[in-house]
Amino acid sequence: MGNSTVVVLGASPKRNRYSNMAVRRLKEHGYNVIPVNPAYDSVEGIDTVPRLSDIRGSVDTLTVYVNSYQVEKNSEEILNLAPGRVIFNPGSESSTVMEQLENRGIPHLEACTLVMLGTGQFNN
Repeated sequence: MGNSTVVVLGASPKRNRYSNMAVRRLKEHGYNVIPVNPAYDSVEGIDTVPRLSDIRGSVDTLTVYVNSYQVEKNSEEILNLAPGRVIFNPGSESSTVMEQLENRGIPHLEACTLVMLGTGQFNN
């Protein structure tokens, strides 16, 4: 918590989207949030970055809100980001990328960031 950096891949400015709710909830919990989406300049008042490769510095958690095709298309950038862990939210799961993460020793889980935040499991 606190100064942990969380990247939200597929962040949307549309407040009814789960990725937007995640950005808001992560901010409320005090995380340093980096929204990633090439289509928007900002999400919830935070400047977006267009690609994972544009992020500098260490990332504690990458939470994924894009479909598995986009995950696989961005697999090299995900691996190069080398986050502390990757959370595949429902609909984003890719067994191919999960296997690549395992080979690199990067922990991953299939879970819902919003549920994890709501139940106090996000920090674990």
